[in-house]
Parts: sequence; structure tokens; C-alpha cells
Amino acid sequence: MSRIGRKPIGVPQGVSIKLEGRGVNVKGPKGELSWEVPFRISVKESDGNLLVEREDDNRQTRALHGLSRSLLANMVSGVSQGFTRALEITGVGYRAQVQGGKIVFALGYSHPVEYVLPAGINAEVDKKQTALTLRGADKQKLGQVAADIKCLRWPDAYKGKGIRYAGEYIKLKAGKTGKK
Repeated sequence: MSRIGRKPIGVPQGVSIKLEGRGVNVKGPKGELSWEVPFRISVKESDGNLLVEREDDNRQTRALHGLSRSLLANMVSGVSQGFTRALEITGVGYRAQVQGGKIVFALGYSHPVEYVLPAGINAEVDKKQTALTLRGADKQKLGQVAADIKCLRWPDAYKGKGIRYAGEYIKLKAGKTGKK
């Protein structure tokens, strides 16, 4: 049996869960998320905990067992606490500004780059306009938005200019050394 799938998911106060057929709706102070449980996997609520169970020991069912438990745990923690992803912008003149529901970047191109934020994702920029913080309840959507923003200007291999995750280390290439 899956070690991850066996663990119960604690439901904190302020979070309500509705089980309707194959659908699971999780509602909390940070938002509302829904997900459809795969076949051969069932979700039960008992004593303030969620339990994920599987019907058989088929290889695919075992894989879905742990995955389903992880996704449900992320949903519960997302609507109760939320998730955060930080990005750093490195480069002379590179900056970001939040304008309503979009982020406007100056990334060394001849034009500003606009990124429209999807529903449920919020962005903040620090005073220097070089640190971007994304917040949201859906972990998967938040990670995808962060990856899309990073792809607007991938970190350069020689100078390290571009957008990177906070704390990410970029190994720089040496470049040319000149004639000897």
C-alpha cells in the first residue's frame, strides 16, 4: 500500500469539504478549489480527516493513490494557508510593475512585455521592482504561472540576466578570454 496514500489529510477549521460523486470541492478563506477523483480511487471523510482509498493493487491504481492524496492535501493547504512563489529579476534596466490584473515587464526588448494574470493568482513587486511574489490557492496553477513568467526572459548563461526563481543558482559560462 502506498505510504503517502495511506496518510490521513487533516482538515483545519474554516475549511469545508463537499464530496459529490467523483467530485471534491474544498472551500476555505483563501478560495475554493474543485477536483475530480480518478476511477478506482475513493475519498471518505471521517473524524475531521480525509482518507484516500483504492479498489485494487493494480500498478496504475497504486500510482494514482499517492497522487490523489498529494493533490487533495495541496488543495486543503492552499485554501487554508495559500502558496507563494518568489521570482527575481536580474539585469540593468530589467523591472516589473503590477497594473491591475497584469504585470508589465521591461526585459531589454524594444517593447514592454505584458503578462495577464489568471483568476486566483495575485502578484506583488518590491520597491526596487526586481523581486516578484506570486500568491494563490492552487499550487499547480501558481507553478505554471511562475514558469510562464520565467520563460519571458530565461536567465542568460554568460551574465545571468533574466528572470529566475528566488534562490536559484545559475552556473555562468566563462566566455572569451582574449588573445595570448
